[in-house]
Amino acid sequence: MLLVKKFGGTSVADKERIFNVARRCMKDYQAGHKVVMVLSAMGKQTDVLLDMAKDINDSPPKRELDMLLSTGEQVSVALMSMAFASLGIPSVSLNAFQVAMHTTRVYGSARLKRIDTERIHHELDNHKIVIVTGFQGINKYDDVTTLGRGGSDTTAVALAAALHADQCEIFTDVEGVYTADPRIVPKARKLKEITYGEMLDLATLGAGVLHNRSVELAKKYNIPLIVRSSLNESEGTIIKEVTKVEGMLISGVAADRNTTRISVIGLEDRPGVAFKLFDMIAKANVNVDMILQSIGRDGTKDISFTIPEDDTKDCVELIEKKMENLRAHKIDVNEGVAKVSIVGAGMMSAPGVAAKMFECLYNADININMISTSEIRVTVLIREKDTERAVNAIHDAFGLED
Repeated sequence: MLLVKKFGGTSVADKERIFNVARRCMKDYQAGHKVVMVLSAMGKQTDVLLDMAKDINDSPPKRELDMLLSTGEQVSVALMSMAFASLGIPSVSLNAFQVAMHTTRVYGSARLKRIDTERIHHELDNHKIVIVTGFQGINKYDDVTTLGRGGSDTTAVALAAALHADQCEIFTDVEGVYTADPRIVPKARKLKEITYGEMLDLATLGAGVLHNRSVELAKKYNIPLIVRSSLNESEGTIIKEVTKVEGMLISGVAADRNTTRISVIGLEDRPGVAFKLFDMIAKANVNVDMILQSIGRDGTKDISFTIPEDDTKDCVELIEKKMENLRAHKIDVNEGVAKVSIVGAGMMSAPGVAAKMFECLYNADININMISTSEIRVTVLIREKDTERAVNAIHDAFGLED
């Protein structure tokens, strides 16, 4: 079997954990399997590098930031290969350029385009464990790019697809996918399995277990993912196309505090205005989620939308530069908000799920600012300070306890 195994930063945070991971993978290698590992930077190393960059420059050039951040993963893979050498196991560490992993040219949030697998197959045929840097690639200029926070998950799934791997495992510091963040909801229950669609929405809406683009790739290429702990031998959670029905209306509750609501006030109430606004934002590579447009009055309308908090400064500056062109009166920014969502395939055939969620928030005296829905999710925008109370109230209301 060809196995792809991804280990997060906490799994390789120090010498003891590096050897723990090495010995775990060594068992598969000695059992006759081909093993490809994908590693994140050690512990909080990415945050350390970010702090170093911002100590030099509050707004570092994105190209140079990618050049810096990519070093974290190179440290991890080199140390892991050294650990295997001390255990007498042949291995090789490879960075994105050596593989090579081709991406779009966007710095900070590049997307993988293709992976050259010749070098990896060569090393596997020479009976080595191959250890690849996660989170990074190279663009058409041969510059280093990064895939966004959590991008090592995407690297692992993309490699599994390109190599036609038999299995892709994502090892982390939790034992699988839970009905809610167990750090917020003590009663959260681990799921045995979950569909790609449900996991994609949970990942997009704030569940920090997996990078959402990794789930997109897994669904596209029908690669079963297993999320499990690197610290014990628990079974984890399987993410796949079809799961056994457990009679659950919803599979989980997610919260995303990395959210800003922007309101553009006094736009002209005429065709094309919304297109002009969101086309401009899209060209700046800012992702828009929830959108609310007011009923036109006195020839004007207001449009409110949410974006990742990290993009607030760039987005606001962009809109302010174009205020005259947009013919807007003003812009209002609120960073004290959070998105709370329920996700579940069971919602498609069960009316009243949204009403139940709204009722539970009403009973908890939590006000809803915006609402967004799909076939398998309902998302509300609330005050950030109400997030924890909201998630626990919803989790209890839908009976998701362990």
